[in-house]
Amino acid sequence: MEFKDPLVQYLGEWSAGMNVYSVAFRFILVLILASLIGTERLSKRHSAGLRTFIIVSLSSAVSAMIDVCMISKTQMGLPIISAASVISIAMISGNSILFSSKSQIKGLTTSAGLWGCGMVGLATGAGLYTIALISFVALLCCISKLSLIESILKDRSNHFEVLLELKNTYNLQDFVTTLRKLGLKIDDIESNPAYLNSGLSVYTVSITISQRDFEKYKKHADIIEALRSLDYIHYIEEL
Repeated sequence: MEFKDPLVQYLGEWSAGMNVYSVAFRFILVLILASLIGTERLSKRHSAGLRTFIIVSLSSAVSAMIDVCMISKTQMGLPIISAASVISIAMISGNSILFSSKSQIKGLTTSAGLWGCGMVGLATGAGLYTIALISFVALLCCISKLSLIESILKDRSNHFEVLLELKNTYNLQDFVTTLRKLGLKIDDIESNPAYLNSGLSVYTVSITISQRDFEKYKKHADIIEALRSLDYIHYIEEL
């Protein structure tokens, strides 16, 4: 069944074809949508900012428009340029993923956002305005609003990880004993390789809340704050 874009019907047939006005409209729409997503990422000081999102989205839109022209003129059945654009976006977004010195993977949301923004650009370039706008709203909501829900769910989880800096290597046993007394289960302790030659005793510790009292009344921040008061702990934070 052929999809009839409601926005095309509202704007007029000029917006469906490839002409000067429709091309200009698609470029303007892509610029606005990509700018809004890029501004949100930039405001949170992420690795990919305003220009990156605009360039990715514009390039995707151009790819889709070239494919539309080539298919209409040469009867080519496959959107080759758009397919190559999707692969390129995947490579670019993959390069925005970073591994921090705290054994954390950073940039996953930005990477997925770049890929999603590229898809919005492809939809806009192909003249699928309704799909592009709905995808844009969903993408922006996921990037900007779901982080609060993630934080709430994360803080209520029975499992969490901490970055632990001890004043002395020998204090690790004291730390383990303290956690066990509190009813906290240690799932894994890993020495952080980024600090091997620094003279610091730094570990990544995976912890499970095993007692129901902690599960009901204690948040991760409360547990970490209590551990921070121990004399032999130089620094501790949740990952």
